Amino acid sequence: MQIIKDKKIIDDTWSYIAEDAEPKGGDISVSLARWKKDKQQLLKSSGKLGVRIRPADSVEEIAADLEHIQLVELDFPSFADGRLFSHAWLLRSRYNYQGEIRATGHYMPDQVYYLSRVGVNAFNPEKAEHLPLVLSHLNDFTVNYQSSVN
Repeated sequence: MQIIKDKKIIDDTWSYIAEDAEPKGGDISVSLARWKKDKQQLLKSSGKLGVRIRPADSVEEIAADLEHIQLVELDFPSFADGRLFSHAWLLRSRYNYQGEIRATGHYMPDQVYYLSRVGVNAFNPEKAEHLPLVLSHLNDFTVNYQSSVN
């Protein structure tokens, strides 16, 4: 599978591990609940670690662990919920997170430019055929009236 990262289409090396599944190695991401429950075990894994955040989650809960987390996935259950925009902004501005912040789930291509302005640097569209469209929307505007986190 491919994603967009830093305005390039690349192969995705990450696997999301469901709540009841055993990690098989490699680069893995888990839910915030699983991170909190199994953090010590996960820190022993050989691959990179990521945490999937949902709108109702709080990024404050992973703030102290960000040095161990290379990926924060923002899981959009619907395009009408904007709390994940705030989560990305907080990660970049308040917590100075330098790792990958990836949008996944139900976001609209029209939103990717604005997501990039708050710190999202990777996008995993629902359908692989949407990759070129999502990539094109990262260049929707050439002039910005407000500063951003990037």
